[in-house]
Amino acid sequence: MIEFRTDLAGLSADQLEGPFFVGWLNPPDAATHLELLEGSDHVVLAVDHESGQVVGYITAISDGVLTAFIPQLEVVPDYQRRGIGTELVQRLLEDIGELYAVDAVIDADVEPFYRHLGMSPARAVMRRDYERQSGRR
Repeated sequence: MIEFRTDLAGLSADQLEGPFFVGWLNPPDAATHLELLEGSDHVVLAVDHESGQVVGYITAISDGVLTAFIPQLEVVPDYQRRGIGTELVQRLLEDIGELYAVDAVIDADVEPFYRHLGMSPARAVMRRDYERQSGRR
């Protein structure tokens, strides 16, 4: 059974040891992953009730007035295609409330997923420094 929660109280880096950041050249370790969750304005976790491991999460950064940005949505591969990602997005949108804009920069292969949630494609610009992708200073 999957439990969804927004409370990070008691969450440890050990619970984030799942295969997150698949395909990243320089992924964050579990301790840095915990830091990014703690630094986000909004977080929804999907936790496997039996193992206690986090199997998915979504984060948002928001001004709380007009806009929010979704920088991270991940579900570990063994738990994908079970509706967990959809549930994470829906719960996050409920948590952040009615805002003018909720944006995410995504890879083309996941565009259909976001479209089915009512989001539409738009242009974006970005800068990436892959040497800093791990989050380590």
